[in-house]
Amino acid sequence: QFLYFIVTPVISMLHSLRSYVGNMLGLGALRNGPFHPVNPANPQVFLDVTIGGDSAGRITIELFNDCVPKTADNFRQLCTGAQAKRNRALHYKGTRFHRVIPGFMCQGGDTTKGDGTGGESIYGSKFADESFKGKAGRHFGLGTLSMANAGPNTNGSQFFLCTADTPWLDGKHVVFGQVLEGYHVLKAIENVGSSGGRTSRAVFIHECGEVPKGKKTKPSTDGPDSSSGKKSAKP
Repeated sequence: QFLYFIVTPVISMLHSLRSYVGNMLGLGALRNGPFHPVNPANPQVFLDVTIGGDSAGRITIELFNDCVPKTADNFRQLCTGAQAKRNRALHYKGTRFHRVIPGFMCQGGDTTKGDGTGGESIYGSKFADESFKGKAGRHFGLGTLSMANAGPNTNGSQFFLCTADTPWLDGKHVVFGQVLEGYHVLKAIENVGSSGGRTSRAVFIHECGEVPKGKKTKPSTDGPDSSSGKKSAKP
């Protein structure tokens, strides 16, 4: 018990120092999760982002279909607009990142109201938390893709991309993907955010869709991701 009271504060201090150093380097929190695809069979999608009307680039994402297939397919179909003919709200194209907090996350996906008060899944208004096991239960840091919600079992279309370590969200929000490429775009979005979440420039998803199988980001045993300075690691 004596060791517990000594070790716990030290671990907490090191965790804070780690995040601080990452922010000082302009990288957000130092990434301790995967960069390369954890499963080549998982679908990959893209978000083409504009900031203030100017192109900011593309974010490529792996969806954890091997872990939470229902949640992953909800996001995939909202990216492709596969069901948009049935319901205009079922498409991320033209939606905005309405809440961006530096050192925390970038939130978007409100397909109905655009301000964080709406959104709808492909299964209906809301659907239940699919799982918190394995990858789905761990917010591993920069690049984590997770479902935004208003409490247990209230998943719709809103999502967020982490720009820092957020372990307090584990078991409360379903993790269903990771950013593979486009960390500079995520950083650019973060740079126009504020402590209250309002962005200084409008951030929109200009185009989105599924990456064709032949053009997927492939697994690699290389070291750090040269574009973000983040080391690859298994989830």
